[in-house]
Amino acid sequence: QVYLVQSGGGLVQAGGSLRLSCAASGRTFSSYDMGWFRQAPGKERGFVASIRWSSGTTAYADSVKGRFTISRDGAKNTVYLQMNNVKPEDTAVYYCAAAPRGLAYEYWGQGTQVTVSS
Repeated sequence: QVYLVQSGGGLVQAGGSLRLSCAASGRTFSSYDMGWFRQAPGKERGFVASIRWSSGTTAYADSVKGRFTISRDGAKNTVYLQMNNVKPEDTAVYYCAAAPRGLAYEYWGQGTQVTVSS
């Protein structure tokens, strides 16, 4: 069983920064992809960023490119989402997720609220 426990989040002013963390346990994640998703009120959950654990290869949604950075710390089995220059439209519940490489995301964190005030 894979466990993903999120921390971070909260209220931040537009233009500010925030870091989300996702501590993973239960597996060896070298063959996993890790991702961050978000869901704003009244909208479907959408992709934010991903990282391949083994290679560190990353991908980003266009809306966050240049502002958000996904990274992982193998020693801590933790994935991070550094959010810089945040905007009110980044307000959402953020979820981390894990997927066996090449397959669908099947493990999810509990979600954490990020609210950006203008």
